Amino acid sequence: MSASTHFLYGAHLQANGIRQHYLRYGGTEGGRGERDAVILLPGITSPAVTWGFVAERFSRHFDTYVLDVRGRGLSEASDTLDYSLDAQAADLIAFAGALGLRRYAFVGHSMGGRIGIRAAAQQPAGLTRLVAVDPPVSGPGRRPYPAQLPWYVDSIRMARRGITLEEMRGFCPTWSEEQLRLRAQWLHTCDERAIVTSFEAFQTDDIHADVARLRVPTLLLTAERGDVVRPSDVEELRALAPELQAHRVAGAGHMIPWDNEPGFYAGFGSFLGQALS
Repeated sequence: MSASTHFLYGAHLQANGIRQHYLRYGGTEGGRGERDAVILLPGITSPAVTWGFVAERFSRHFDTYVLDVRGRGLSEASDTLDYSLDAQAADLIAFAGALGLRRYAFVGHSMGGRIGIRAAAQQPAGLTRLVAVDPPVSGPGRRPYPAQLPWYVDSIRMARRGITLEEMRGFCPTWSEEQLRLRAQWLHTCDERAIVTSFEAFQTDDIHADVARLRVPTLLLTAERGDVVRPSDVEELRALAPELQAHRVAGAGHMIPWDNEPGFYAGFGSFLGQALS
């Protein structure tokens, strides 16, 4: 392992009846062992490996795990697997239990934020904090999620055939070459049925009911640019969970760590018990 990385290993485990793959960074040496572990939950088409650069920063201070959500990356996928939000949340709770973590926080981006909220609402043993990063607030009777399904499906189908760097740039024009190459390499591992099911669930799952049941300290990080979470949405969520903390990341669109990485880390402050310096 290079001295410049805190990556430890990738592994699989059986939890909630499926194979779950994850990447571990940091470990428990030094001060990390005294702090709560962190489980990172990527978004709808982001395999765990694409969040490696975020995990590197977290792992300076925390024992950090990045989960491949079912149907993504190297976790289990099939034509019959349940890809619902309830199944994803059950996976997450079972994952933490299978690792034997006694104290841990969920940090979820976009779809991962919704998974973290749904799981945290069930008050699993050992969960100490929740961070939801620009989670879709669409749902029954609400405005639709602003992205369009073909953006995801078309890029996945192209990736299955072998997508070029320039073709990938057409979908993510502001990303660096390194980020584009990594997405092009791994996007084909996203099961199309899993993506469609999750996208459609953005319109049908009521995440606000889950927010009202949260009992752990919660931080909501939102993007200044983009239309996923508006300031009025933040106020509505605060009314449901009065202790909820919120921070808006300047100059960032929905993919906050890609758009303003320093601002993303700064937005956590000391919420997790240690600043992400």
